[in-house]
Amino acid sequence: MTNDNGLFAPDFKCEPYWWDAAPRPRVEDEEPPRRADVVVVGSGYTGLHAALQTARDGRHTVVIDAESLGFGCSSRNGGQVSPSIKDSYEALARSYGADAAFAIRKTGFLALEYIEQFIEAEKIDCDWRRVGRFHGAYHASSYERMARALENQPSGIDRQGYAVPRAEQHTEIGTDLYHGGIVYPADASVDPGKYHQGLLDSVSHAGATLISNCPVTHIERRDDGFEVSTPRGSVRTRDVVIATNGYSGPLSPWHRRRVIPIGSYMIATEAFDTELMAKLCPKSRVLSDSRRLVFYYRPSPDGRRILFGGRVALRETDPKVSGPRLHQAMCRIFPELEDVKISHSWLGFVAYTFDTLPHTGVNDGIHYAMGYCGSGVSLSSYLGMVVGQKILGGAPGQTALENIEFQTRPFYTGVPWFLAPSVFVYRMRDKFGF
Repeated sequence: MTNDNGLFAPDFKCEPYWWDAAPRPRVEDEEPPRRADVVVVGSGYTGLHAALQTARDGRHTVVIDAESLGFGCSSRNGGQVSPSIKDSYEALARSYGADAAFAIRKTGFLALEYIEQFIEAEKIDCDWRRVGRFHGAYHASSYERMARALENQPSGIDRQGYAVPRAEQHTEIGTDLYHGGIVYPADASVDPGKYHQGLLDSVSHAGATLISNCPVTHIERRDDGFEVSTPRGSVRTRDVVIATNGYSGPLSPWHRRRVIPIGSYMIATEAFDTELMAKLCPKSRVLSDSRRLVFYYRPSPDGRRILFGGRVALRETDPKVSGPRLHQAMCRIFPELEDVKISHSWLGFVAYTFDTLPHTGVNDGIHYAMGYCGSGVSLSSYLGMVVGQKILGGAPGQTALENIEFQTRPFYTGVPWFLAPSVFVYRMRDKFGF
């Protein structure tokens, strides 16, 4: 293996690959208006979809972000899009009953359809493609379990797919690491940076006020709504949306205690020969595997690079440290990439929840949606729309997720002290297959 220093390309960037084609927009610093109908805190997919609904209805909508617009995971993710609800129907039914379990699982399918229809309706050029997913079995027992689960799905929430045994997996992926896998043809890929920029353009054209690099420092209840404070002034507003997900901080301790911020790290390789790409990823699918500490990867939209992500440290670390570790993990799958250098290395904070479900609702009068557990491209878009419709009183403003308790734990304040030991345990379970 090449030494760590030699792994970085001469033009290496410690920022998302997606920012090359869609740099973070520069918005002139301005004071928030004195009054608004809706203030949205956070300018990722959730916040912008909520803002789009209210702005197009004529509500004076203000979106405020502590960083540049879309600075968080909405422009840092892997661009893999799936139904996204992690828990199985059987597990959900044991906790919430059969009807609720069906409705929760159905939400994931609705979200996937919604984002495709939205991109088409808004004419957003973001390399949206229904490429399908190959989900590799890291252990032989994992393949058997995944194949059984595929055959036992309730009608109406069945995720279409088919099993590919190890002897045939080279038709899907050029590696011998896995013990076969499952193909989910309906899963999709997208350029998350371009998608965010297109969404941002739609929100701007709808008349919303966009304010960046302006942290919200306090939200106070008033008789007629809320007062939202920032270093540049305060806004009096009727409705507030918290859409901060993995970047939730001390602004709202109630939300912060219910999400677990976890760094997810990614690299992009430098461009390499398309013939090699055809061998490694013959169908240009999005790719993942059955490990608890999952790795997720895919070809870039132009088919010249591998974009590879996962969790490679017990604690949060620098992308210059995680980059070589991700490269090493990538080369276990694709040894042919050993001499291909890293062009970009970055991280973004996803928000896990204690029940591994996303949540939306209203707490103390404040609307929210968050906790996508690392699979949020479609869910954050859909639930952002739901939040906006709920403010407007529209029919789509309800989901099964709103009826689920948003759990926390005693003594948890938003700093995941338990993350390192949990990662270590999952790593051992992945290694030995239990």
